Amino acid sequence: MDIEVVPIEKPEDVNIIIGQSHFIKTVEDLYEALADSAPTIKFGIAFNEASGPRLIRHDGNDEELEQLAIKNAKSIGAGHIFVILMRDAYPINVMLRIKSVPEVCRIFCATANPLEVLVSETKLGRGVVGVVDGGSPLGVEEEKHIKERKEFLQKIGYKR
Repeated sequence: MDIEVVPIEKPEDVNIIIGQSHFIKTVEDLYEALADSAPTIKFGIAFNEASGPRLIRHDGNDEELEQLAIKNAKSIGAGHIFVILMRDAYPINVMLRIKSVPEVCRIFCATANPLEVLVSETKLGRGVVGVVDGGSPLGVEEEKHIKERKEFLQKIGYKR
């Protein structure tokens, strides 16, 4: 078995969600979950089929993000994974809806950070082993950092 590091391509202002699903209807259901979650959201979805014609199924309401989702799904090359790229919403706005989609088996990540996907390859095909999301910790949070975190959450409307 080999393991490959697949770097993910995305603009800095874009969040990405990568997960695993199991059915051709995934794209339609993820589209509805995203569109219903945040009125301003722009997104692209790609889903790699693992059987039948084994196509990269796709949809979205933003052509750039849809094409980037396809490109990243193709680079990962694992069956039954989906890639969502989104703007004008945060993963926290959509995660509950995505997790409630019946076809979704797991979420590997939801981030705006630089991202690498660890992909294994066997005789059968490729599979996602995990992800490297951003950088390693540089220290431990102190009082001033706690204050900054809480102020930031207030600023963006997630804390009073």
